[in-house]
Amino acid sequence: MAATFPGIPYLEWIVDRVDEATHDLATSDLGSSRRGDDLVPPVLAGRSDPEDATLSGQLAARYGVSESSVLVTAGATNANFLAACALLELASGDDEDEDGGDDSDASRPQVLVEKPGYQPLVATSEALGARVDRFVRPPEYDYELEPHRLDGASTDDFAYAIVTNRHNPSGKLTPRAELAEVASAAADAGGYLLVDEVYAPFVDPAADGPFGGTTASGLDNTVVTGSLTKFYGLGGLRVGWIIGPEEVVERARSASMYLPAVAEPSTKLARRALHHGDEIEAAAREHLSANHDLLATFVADRDELDGRIHAGGTFAFLDHATADGDAVVDAAWDRGVLVVPGRFFDAPESFRISLGGDPEAMETGLEAFGDALDDLDE
Repeated sequence: MAATFPGIPYLEWIVDRVDEATHDLATSDLGSSRRGDDLVPPVLAGRSDPEDATLSGQLAARYGVSESSVLVTAGATNANFLAACALLELASGDDEDEDGGDDSDASRPQVLVEKPGYQPLVATSEALGARVDRFVRPPEYDYELEPHRLDGASTDDFAYAIVTNRHNPSGKLTPRAELAEVASAAADAGGYLLVDEVYAPFVDPAADGPFGGTTASGLDNTVVTGSLTKFYGLGGLRVGWIIGPEEVVERARSASMYLPAVAEPSTKLARRALHHGDEIEAAAREHLSANHDLLATFVADRDELDGRIHAGGTFAFLDHATADGDAVVDAAWDRGVLVVPGRFFDAPESFRISLGGDPEAMETGLEAFGDALDDLDE
């Protein structure tokens, strides 16, 4: 397999727009509008540090696993990259010859990625040399995650399947029992299930899983990734993790030697965040609930918009009655509002809206977005 790293259109598109937008309705990490220039994030300022704890130990306790099943990474993107490296290495085994093997499409490990889906998850596997095929989460079935889709799409070269939970972009939350069925289908096909769980804690009230959300951790042949970016609103720390079988984590750990490690100040602040997790998570759920209500009310009041706001969700994938996703995005941008075109999620007719900032800022942003929708109707 040959690794190549072409640009990722979605990330290239959004990189400067967040700072340029007057109203950011694209960023989904809670507390995004409260970021400042302080070295210590405001939510962590003045809080005490744990006396005797490691970050990997804190995460292991959260997920109920041994520390050998945990790898701390430089964010969720880094976690997904390292997980992909490990899973592709496991899939390749000894099949390649001394000259590097056959790079033909038929010989490469197969990776199945949900559709619609988050573009970087496709790009990462392709960049690492995998053959990426897609399986559908049908919008007409509310983006349900269905095990038989893997059965129909997997080949003899199947390595792993990637899903997001909550589903990005729709916000659909898949229960653990259904994730177990998908994990079983991946195992039957001879591979693993990789679940990006950065949005899994987006539930109110809290559930029984880590960070009060749903997790696939502990299911057979399953690897999960997470971070402190979305729910804790601590994206500046760039702290994420992999939780999975030891054979996967060890290979990911080896691959991590080729990439920058998590900075020590970030590790210390992440330990502080988890030490005060109960208080931070309670505040995050208040924030989550307020923004969910704002988004649900806004969509319910706009007859031209179609799409479901899932319970507890603060982001959604929506359609406009007469305009495609790019037209909605352009009209919004003319009003200083940033939303994301659906073409980056395999659905050009749609757009994604996300409420991560303070409710007051989000309410103002929705008012401006409403004006943009009115412009489309003129």
